[in-house]
Amino acid sequence: MRRLIIILTALGPVSSPATADDAPADLTARLLKGYPGIVTDVTANSVVFSDGATLPLDDGNNAKTTAERLASPDIDDMFHEQYPVATVPLAAPARDFDPGRIRNIAFFKKVYGDCRASGVAENLVEITWLPKKLSAHIKVTRLNGVSEKLSAVSAELDQLPARFDRYLYPIAGTYNCRVVAGTDALSAHAFGIAIDLNPKHTHYWRWADAAPNGGAIAYRNTIPLEIVSIFEKHGFIWGGRWYHYDTMHFEYRPELLP
Repeated sequence: MRRLIIILTALGPVSSPATADDAPADLTARLLKGYPGIVTDVTANSVVFSDGATLPLDDGNNAKTTAERLASPDIDDMFHEQYPVATVPLAAPARDFDPGRIRNIAFFKKVYGDCRASGVAENLVEITWLPKKLSAHIKVTRLNGVSEKLSAVSAELDQLPARFDRYLYPIAGTYNCRVVAGTDALSAHAFGIAIDLNPKHTHYWRWADAAPNGGAIAYRNTIPLEIVSIFEKHGFIWGGRWYHYDTMHFEYRPELLP
């Protein structure tokens, strides 16, 4: 846990001293607030759910490489990088800085279900995307208030001037029981917690020209900060804040936002 304590110190003072039986207070607060009534406790070794089930918080391997952390993360690893606050201007992220791209799939299956076992589809609900501008019907999960949060995002985006419309529709999709490209890990879309905006006006690191000799990937983005800030206000993180950028992509990750 040493690296988490270092990161959290930078965020501010911890409200109470941790003991050998406690997880860092900030991590505990983020999980409890981000998943109310779902996560009920966090200890040094476990995340406890409302049905009494537990998942390991830390697998004890604090020397993972970036690739290892992405491929086989514990829940603790999801907090390895601090997601920038909503007021931070859009800028090229540092090399391999991908806050939120690390997902412990067992955690998200426990919260939202397993799409491969029909555990997600039964909780999908239809919302209206941009009622005034477009009035399209899309499906996302109702669990953990995701459908309500995305409806709130939609209502605010609907008030933006017409110059923003080209980024907002047509969208590239919401729920889709699929893996992340180039991996065997389920995508955030597989849990019904993500939306992709119009791909015609977005950028994706896999579409970029290959960096020669392992050089840095050239960052590209055209999504305005006004759109990003509305999503982040309601608990969604943005793939444009990643070094491995996916600027059309937003997913509900309230535990990562202040």
